[in-house]
Amino acid sequence: MTSILFLCTGNSARSILAEALANHMGGGRLQAHSAGSFPKGAPHPMALQVLAERGITGDFRSKSWDEFAAPGAPPIDIVITVCDNAAGEVCPIFPGRAIKAHWGIADPPAVEGDGQRAAFETAYEQMRARIAALLACDLSQITSPDFPPLLARIGQTSGATPGKEPIA
Repeated sequence: MTSILFLCTGNSARSILAEALANHMGGGRLQAHSAGSFPKGAPHPMALQVLAERGITGDFRSKSWDEFAAPGAPPIDIVITVCDNAAGEVCPIFPGRAIKAHWGIADPPAVEGDGQRAAFETAYEQMRARIAALLACDLSQITSPDFPPLLARIGQTSGATPGKEPIA
């Protein structure tokens, strides 16, 4: 099983959607987690609503990425940041040897008013497409030098936010 960590600043929207979708769609091939550099303390209610309306429920919580750097933390194979650099967010750097990539998606909570629901649905669909692309890959090849560029290409698909290089 491939372990993946989705990182975002607040760990309340995009990374929660990614964690939920990867675990739901992964069919036992992925074990997904999410975390943030400055967690909000709770998932955004609209993220939970969008997931629940699609039959995806769970014990989602907003947590610090420090949990995954602590002794005894589960080993992580892939770290993917999903925060939007263009909005000025600072993504954490995950220590270790995990493969790293950036899959920028616009921040749905940044949209106020009536458009916020649509922003969450767009983020959900963009992340669903990226998780599907990841699952179409041979995950046994993650140690191949070809795998990081593949992850990067998945992150460049429709809706990708500009200007962010893979995390160090």
